[in-house]
Amino acid sequence: MARARARAREREREKLRWSKLYSFNCVRPSAQLDADASPSLQGSGFSRVVHCNQPHVHKKKPLKYPTNYITTTKYNFLSFLPKAIFEQFRRVANLYFLLTAALSLTPITPFTPVSMIAPLAFVVGLSMAKEALEDWQRFMQDMEVNLRKVNTHKGEGKFGYSNWQKVLVGDVVKVEKDEFFPADLLLLSSSYEDGICYVETMNLDGETNLKVKRSLEVTLPLEDDEGFRDFAGMIRCEDPNPSLYTFVGNFEYERQIYALDPNQILLRDSKLRNTSFVYGVVIFTGHDTKVMQNSTKSPSKRSRIEKKMDRIIYILFSILLLISLISSIGFAVKIKFGMPKWWYLQPNNTTDLYDPSKPVAAGIFHLVTALILYGYLIPISLYISIEFVKVLQAMFINQDLQMYDEDSGNTARARTSNLNEELGQVDTILSDKTGTLTCNQMDFLKCSIAGVSYGMCSSAVEFAAAKLMASEASSGFDISSSLQDSWDKQVSNFGSSEIVSINGFSPMVKRGKKSAIKSFSFVDPRLMNGNWVSDANADTILLFFRILALCHTAIPEPNEDTGRFNYEAESPDEGAFLVAAREFGFEFCKRTQSSVFVREMHTYGCPIEREFKILNLLEFSSKRKRMSVVVRDESGQILLLCKGADSIILERLSKHGRMFEDDTQKHLNEYGESGLRTLALAYRKLEEAEYSSWNSDFVKAKTSIGADRDSKLEEVADMIERNLILVGATAVEDKLQKGVPQCIDKLAQAGLKIWVLTGDKMETAINIGFSCSLLRQGMKQICISTMNTELIGEEAKKAIKENMLIQIAKASQAVMFEKDPHEAFALIIDGKALTYALEDDMKEQFLNLAVVCASVICCRVSPMQKAQVTRLVKEGTGKTTLAIGDGANDVGMIQEADIGVGISGVEGMQAVMASDFSIAQFRFLERLLVVHGHWCYKRIAQMICYFFYKNIAFGLTLFYFEAYTGFSGQSIYNDWYMLLFNVILTSLPVISLGAFEQDVSSEVCLQFPALYQQGSKNLFFDWFRIFGWMANGLYSSLVIYFLTINILGVQAFRAGGQTTDMAAVGTVMFTAIIWTVNMQIAMKMSHFTWIQHLFVWGSIATWYIFLLGYGYSSPLFSGAEFHILIEFIGPAPIYWFVTLLVAAVCNLPYLAHISYQRTFHPMDHHVIQEIKYLGKDVEDQRMWKREKSKAKERTKIGFSARVDAKMRQLRGRWHKKVLTLNVETVI
Repeated sequence: MARARARAREREREKLRWSKLYSFNCVRPSAQLDADASPSLQGSGFSRVVHCNQPHVHKKKPLKYPTNYITTTKYNFLSFLPKAIFEQFRRVANLYFLLTAALSLTPITPFTPVSMIAPLAFVVGLSMAKEALEDWQRFMQDMEVNLRKVNTHKGEGKFGYSNWQKVLVGDVVKVEKDEFFPADLLLLSSSYEDGICYVETMNLDGETNLKVKRSLEVTLPLEDDEGFRDFAGMIRCEDPNPSLYTFVGNFEYERQIYALDPNQILLRDSKLRNTSFVYGVVIFTGHDTKVMQNSTKSPSKRSRIEKKMDRIIYILFSILLLISLISSIGFAVKIKFGMPKWWYLQPNNTTDLYDPSKPVAAGIFHLVTALILYGYLIPISLYISIEFVKVLQAMFINQDLQMYDEDSGNTARARTSNLNEELGQVDTILSDKTGTLTCNQMDFLKCSIAGVSYGMCSSAVEFAAAKLMASEASSGFDISSSLQDSWDKQVSNFGSSEIVSINGFSPMVKRGKKSAIKSFSFVDPRLMNGNWVSDANADTILLFFRILALCHTAIPEPNEDTGRFNYEAESPDEGAFLVAAREFGFEFCKRTQSSVFVREMHTYGCPIEREFKILNLLEFSSKRKRMSVVVRDESGQILLLCKGADSIILERLSKHGRMFEDDTQKHLNEYGESGLRTLALAYRKLEEAEYSSWNSDFVKAKTSIGADRDSKLEEVADMIERNLILVGATAVEDKLQKGVPQCIDKLAQAGLKIWVLTGDKMETAINIGFSCSLLRQGMKQICISTMNTELIGEEAKKAIKENMLIQIAKASQAVMFEKDPHEAFALIIDGKALTYALEDDMKEQFLNLAVVCASVICCRVSPMQKAQVTRLVKEGTGKTTLAIGDGANDVGMIQEADIGVGISGVEGMQAVMASDFSIAQFRFLERLLVVHGHWCYKRIAQMICYFFYKNIAFGLTLFYFEAYTGFSGQSIYNDWYMLLFNVILTSLPVISLGAFEQDVSSEVCLQFPALYQQGSKNLFFDWFRIFGWMANGLYSSLVIYFLTINILGVQAFRAGGQTTDMAAVGTVMFTAIIWTVNMQIAMKMSHFTWIQHLFVWGSIATWYIFLLGYGYSSPLFSGAEFHILIEFIGPAPIYWFVTLLVAAVCNLPYLAHISYQRTFHPMDHHVIQEIKYLGKDVEDQRMWKREKSKAKERTKIGFSARVDAKMRQLRGRWHKKVLTLNVETVI
């Protein structure tokens, strides 16, 4: 029975002709065109022809259109090998080792081919395998979308489910409620008898308010499956393009031609809402759809550190080439002048490699030998070590429980590990709004009626400001009791008892408990439970509630569980107003084709259901900034009820309608300062004759055909929406996603700039800016918009651009000459103006203005514009950009930014599929950047610097020895030593540095957000630090070689008088290197666990274990190193003395440097480490708080900046009150 009643209600709803309720967009003028008058859609840009219900026609040329299969992967089966190999050999070091591997096949190599080719193949193969794995994950996410099901016409009036990827152009599909559209469709009919349907386009433009689409009247009879048995028609329309808001085409059906416009088009990835089903025919599929046209190919991104590493490789290669040239010249000289004297080398029986008569050829051949021999200057294991470390870092990000969202069960995911360190160098964040910052829920918090403010709950801004003032006052002020009353009185006048006294003085805001009623957090007994009936302004309060209950386009739906009504509204604001009206006792309970019914609980002491005839409805638009409804009440009185932006409503008031204007304006300002979204409410009584005259004009404009139809309707609406009487104002709190204000505040304190790019209208974006503290009361707003002009074509474009340049120039001057250090500017620009601002001759001026503003909000932007703005910021500033979003409309900017972050929300996975990192909610971005970004940047930077240090320290000893032996090409080290140096003996400590190093803990990172600036300023990978580590490596190589040679070369090595041979010298020297580089990394580490101890000291122990095992192997294998540790160098005290002496001398300069720096010029993390080590954070909380307050970047946005502004305002009011009291006392 319950299901039957539900179906009956659904049928009843769908019989309504909803177009009767809409004034502008949904009234259907005749769309039929004369054949001769039909617009020509032939030629360039209009070649698309679609045969409806005949998909097989489009499988052959010339109508062979793409399938509905989509992919966001970087590779496919055929392109993986060539593209992945290209990616690997874009790295300069890999290219060098490829060359040396090829040369190892020639006789001039000092090493065997296997020893050169095997490491390169291993490194490149492992990196390619990682790329393949990450791309496979993208492929699987693509397939989740491609394998979605949709009901498709199979023929003979029968429908069946098919995968999205099998949908073809011309297919007729049936999409049901809450399903996504699989392709771009022409709407044919819907479950409503006049072809209306509701569409949510949040994935496309970020807007959550529902759009109303309408079918052509001629296709309305196609209302069931059987109706499509013989359906046929033809669509001629524009070619695929990225414009979401335009569509031009004709529909040829039953020998008539009908014009098509965007109102009949259902775009892929938008969702059907509040409509049981629709039928549509597929126009564009796959990558031809508008949403995919707005996406870009998955780019190949490389971090700034990796790009800089290439330049370091160039420097090392230059050093390698230089010493190789020195070696080859030395070799040529020795061959020419020394070889004839060395009879034991048989100079008359030589090859071109060392022919005394051909010293130049010998030198050239030796150059190649030297290039291979000194290749240890360029570490082949660097890239594979970094790859391995980045995978570990990505695992730590994936497993961070602090970024786990319990509601959705989603964790943070590093979808690519190539950009981990970029997370620590972000300068600008470009964020979507809807679904990213907001959760699209409004809370009715306060209202002003007849000049009286109601509502005792505080906003988040009020609460934080008062709490901070209370803390300050209790600890820092000594105010006499005579002034206490003045403070209490001042506070009591602020916002109707929201702020109360704590401990007799400190101000605090009452923060109501979380409301059990969604969208309603209002607390004030004066309006609840009908208490308003006895108020002196009861008539005005009654009007206020009726405006809330009547001025909307929502649909009521009974909730059988609660016995109350839920509301399907076009916007969250509208839903919040209806819930508020219901809680106040005015429950909107029914809508018919011509009436709205409201159940009033308290007007006559008992519930009564009232009917209001809907005569006209004037919709809200971003241009009008207001909405009105003309109703006739039960007494026959015609009323115009209006709600809208206060700036619009107040200027339309009549002389006698301004009674409450001053008080209402004051309350509006207070609500705005508290971060609330406000609307003003007004009404007007209409005489019958006046309404009849106006209505005839309205109907005439409504039924007109032409491009100026909307402007005519706006003109007629403007005529009636004047001489209003002000009733009051509403204040709702936009429910941001959990933790968004705190996250933005922390990111601002970390020195990050935040831009908001949204498809929403300007008013909504501005309100969200206030809610998340990107904007605040008193901040100067710079609004850039296009001028209205009667010019056309190029002249209009030129005039608009000149006007915009003037606007930008004036705004730049205003920012430049502002003297108030607390003053902040916000730049707000809409999509139309942005089109011009992004052109080559204007984008530089626009960017220069934007970067000096505290916050930037771009409204009504298309997905393509989001990507263009991101590219402008990235290329114009030259700094790291991060884009974050949750919908398909954000894919372009996510892919364009240096780092793309997708939010794995409830609306699709397109953003996540295109992203580099994914998180469940915006608030996790704080930890992703401030903690993981900071750690990853410092770990990778220090790891790379150390890698170059140890390889220079090791590699140059080869050069010194070759010079010492007459540039012979002889290596002082055993081949096994050299192979193990990077692979085992020094690899694990450097991996532990890259994976586990922490200069400070995660808690300290969040408490000291300014530490993040170390990455943004690139303090740990600038050229000064890089060359410093290279110099350290050079110094260590000199000490290691010359100290070892000089000590061992002038005295006996054993007690029996034996001297050292080359094997012994090489082993002693190599032991000194192992100790030196491992002691160096131990001093470099700030954070030790058992893993670091195991890897560092275990690497040293491994060397001795290897030396012991290698010495015990067969002499055929170990050669000169047979029993070298046990029988030769181990028993010699000088071996141990030289090892420790060399290691100490090599590391003393670094120890002196860090001691001096920590003592006289400590960095931020040095100070924090000392405080934590000495326990001062526990013993001296005051000092700890002082240090925390210093470790914040000065910012003009964010919650803290907003609270500071609020505190300055409260202090100003308090001081003014004190001065007034002092003057009164003197008098």
